[in-house]
Amino acid sequence: METKKRPKAAVIGTIFVDCKGFAAGEYHPQGRNVGEIGFVHGGVGRNVAQNLAGLAVDTRLISTVQGNGIGLEVLQRLQACGVDTDAVLRTGAGGTGMWLALLDAEGNLLGSISQMPSIGLLEQSVAIALQNGNGERQSFVLEVDLSEQISRQVFAAARREGHAVYGLPGNLSIMEKHPEWLGEMDLFVCNDLEACRLAGQEQRPLTREQAEALGLVLAEQHKCPRLVITLGERGAVFFEQGQAGFQAAEQVQLVDSTGAGDAFFSGTVMGLLYGQTLAQAVLLGTKTAAWTIAEQESNCGSLGEKIAQDPAFKAAIAQ
Repeated sequence: METKKRPKAAVIGTIFVDCKGFAAGEYHPQGRNVGEIGFVHGGVGRNVAQNLAGLAVDTRLISTVQGNGIGLEVLQRLQACGVDTDAVLRTGAGGTGMWLALLDAEGNLLGSISQMPSIGLLEQSVAIALQNGNGERQSFVLEVDLSEQISRQVFAAARREGHAVYGLPGNLSIMEKHPEWLGEMDLFVCNDLEACRLAGQEQRPLTREQAEALGLVLAEQHKCPRLVITLGERGAVFFEQGQAGFQAAEQVQLVDSTGAGDAFFSGTVMGLLYGQTLAQAVLLGTKTAAWTIAEQESNCGSLGEKIAQDPAFKAAIAQ
């Protein structure tokens, strides 16, 4: 089977080390809970970079990592997955973020605490990488809520070099102040609660119909070329050129829900990089998320094998 030339992407985002606790039974907030605790590699930027590399995208990560044992282990795994880590700045303390998460016996997230890496160090890393040029990279993949400086620099570089920007939120601390940046990105993916915040509404789960109505307003108001609002197990709605579409979720046995949003985003971006329509790309994102939540890691470790066997991915990659 002939395949298209692998597209290139530069991912700009964070590296975290996640500490996850899984309750063995019913979780009691005020009591002692027996379960399992483990450390896994995480962070939006790192998750997306590993996903894209597994999805047959030539991927470079622009980030920071503390140059200690676990930080070097993160880089080694990324390199083994095919991610170019030359633009990851090795630092002292503050280079790697930490995320503490509690999950119930079914894999649903109960609560979390996040310790961000140093934004100053991350700004330094991005400035160095952009100064060296994006080269033949066909797109920027941006974790938008890093800092205003980083987002503005990436948007300027994308306009200068004629490259697309695919964005997803972190904690909305930046995007909530700049919803107009939806018009700077060729794709923006968020969940229904985040969409409510961007629209200045109270956060609440949305029905498909409510999400479609809200998404059309956001896309039109801020001239967003492509917008996707995920609804968890209820699927996703997507918007392009004033038209709305819907993609149902795939039913799988949930093991760990963390990383699902990053996986959905990654599969959708991969589809667009391979020239698929938004509807086709969202299907690929849905499949990637389903494979990810069926595993305990924040990434599906066998993406390469799965896309080689899946008809939708094979059609996207083949000539």
